[in-house]
Amino acid sequence: MLQLLFKNFIRSKGTKIGLLFLLIIGFISLLIGHQFQEKQENNIAETAAYQKEHIARNANFHKDEMGLLLYYIKFSLVNKTLPINSLSIGQRDVNPSIQSVTIRGLEGQKYDSELNNPSNLLAGNIDFSFVLLYLFPLLIIAFSYNIISEEKESGTWKIVATQSPNTFLYILKLFYVRILSLTALVTVLLLTAVFFLKIPIDQSFLIFYGIAVLYILFWFAVCFFIVSLQKNSNYNAVILLTIWLFLIIIVPAAVNTYIVNRYKVPEALELTLKQRNAYHEKWDTDKNETMEKFYKHYPQFRSYKIPADKEFSWLWYYAMQQMGDDESAAESKELETKLEQRNRAGELIAQFIPTLHTQIQLNEIAKSDLQNQLLFLKETKTFHEKMRLYFYPKIFNNASVDQENWQNFKVKTFTDSTSVSVLKAFLPLAILIFLLIGFGWRNFVKNR
Repeated sequence: MLQLLFKNFIRSKGTKIGLLFLLIIGFISLLIGHQFQEKQENNIAETAAYQKEHIARNANFHKDEMGLLLYYIKFSLVNKTLPINSLSIGQRDVNPSIQSVTIRGLEGQKYDSELNNPSNLLAGNIDFSFVLLYLFPLLIIAFSYNIISEEKESGTWKIVATQSPNTFLYILKLFYVRILSLTALVTVLLLTAVFFLKIPIDQSFLIFYGIAVLYILFWFAVCFFIVSLQKNSNYNAVILLTIWLFLIIIVPAAVNTYIVNRYKVPEALELTLKQRNAYHEKWDTDKNETMEKFYKHYPQFRSYKIPADKEFSWLWYYAMQQMGDDESAAESKELETKLEQRNRAGELIAQFIPTLHTQIQLNEIAKSDLQNQLLFLKETKTFHEKMRLYFYPKIFNNASVDQENWQNFKVKTFTDSTSVSVLKAFLPLAILIFLLIGFGWRNFVKNR
């Protein structure tokens, strides 16, 4: 019976076109992921080469003053891009994966990013997660909306009902054939991604695959429930497309609007301007007042004093830079807190919205979510502070530039070690699947 059902399903011209179309789009998404991967690798290689040349050139040009040299030199930190990130690019196309900073004020540098075409950012990337989230449900709906209604409308359902000892089991077999076809398709795409994008088959990949399969099963469960109402084909098609539109576009837009208005964040530009204004104001502020604030922040440097016979000193200059960061610290902390609140609120709400939950989980596995960006910003702050504490004594002591081994300063890499919870990833989808199947089964029993 299954073999016959599968042959009848696959022989349909519409089925072949639908599967071929999705397969082609899936391969295109892998090509886009590969382009993204190459771009990231090239950016990292170019950054490493540029930092080496940049430091050597400036060290050769500014040989007399360590403070002047470090005014110009930038040190880079890279947010490690995993191969699986090519499947779910997430926020990596908006937020920078490389931070290059001097030891001057951090808040004015933290939110620098690459220049991108805003139209391209608005459209987004057709990566694998897009194909899975948006296009797979449409094909599932096209394959499943008329499973019973078509036979009823053509007058063959009574023949099926009389010849089949269990019509419910027959319906399950029809769904099984379709589930097998779509699961095979997503498996082919992800196995191709393993070889083409060099993705290791580890726990992250297996969870990614598991979520993809559960997401497909969820949409089949939705179709199963609607079919169980035993309405006509037009009704089923309209309702299922309405559900798709609701879960894919309307609900995510409404949730985003709620979160943005509920947790309003200060603009990064405003924060940068405050840091710069706070620094520039120090040129007209009493030097002793600036130094006292600096000593309060770094008591270990209290032994260093401004030379009385000099109008300008690098000790005072970097103290001003530090004060710019300190006086914008409250706004910086507020921005960080509000972004974390947005992230937590989004994850909490998404547990009840399968499309959002799937997108967030795929991005979390790929380390392309908001949480990863927040961790990267925190690591940037730690990296910047480490460089400051290393160079401040050398600047204040006016150490010789030639005595420093500048070749030791390589590009550093941040690795997000956050683990993905299997229960958190699978449970919301699994519960919804069982609920929909349960209600659908009850409808079939009631209408038998």
